[in-house]
Amino acid sequence: MASRSRANPAPPTGFRVVRNVAPGRHRLLEVFPGLDRLTAFHRYPVSAKRRDRLARATHVEVIARPGEFMYVAPRAMPKDADPRWKPIVSPTDCIVIGGEHLQRSPAMVLFLDIIHETFHLLQRQHGRELWDEKYSYVDRPTELEAYAYTLAEARRLGASPAFLREYLKVEWTTPGQHLRLLRNLDGYLGRDRPSR
Repeated sequence: MASRSRANPAPPTGFRVVRNVAPGRHRLLEVFPGLDRLTAFHRYPVSAKRRDRLARATHVEVIARPGEFMYVAPRAMPKDADPRWKPIVSPTDCIVIGGEHLQRSPAMVLFLDIIHETFHLLQRQHGRELWDEKYSYVDRPTELEAYAYTLAEARRLGASPAFLREYLKVEWTTPGQHLRLLRNLDGYLGRDRPSR
């Protein structure tokens, strides 16, 4: 969900992304073929039927707008959204991806982002509010739960705490908010090994 500069661990074997997708709406598995067969997808705490429906019914909208990363399209414009942000709004389950992000970001970053965003769709299907205005982004329970799941999968793949801290730097938070997000997710980040 943000620019990342540290060395990237590898995504799981079998993760594929079609990077040269034209702008527009596509099925999730057209852009991320085989996503539904990955362990991280099967670990979602829902039934196999619900996971299958998520994989088959979700769409991805690729947009050519610079500076966009990945997010679940809100069903209506969030009241507390930055007025400069012009999100795609969709009544159906849709994940928006910036074309530049899809083409240029490391595969591991795209893997973590899509696992994070599909987790959000499951939350919304359970009646959770993804854009709950009572919370800031870095304190919002749905964000923390989705990040906790994503970070746990990243740790299983050998991602270092330094990589994960960098991954959690998102453009729409201040340095202070980033530190608060790190504190909120401390138990999922792990510890860097002391240098000898």
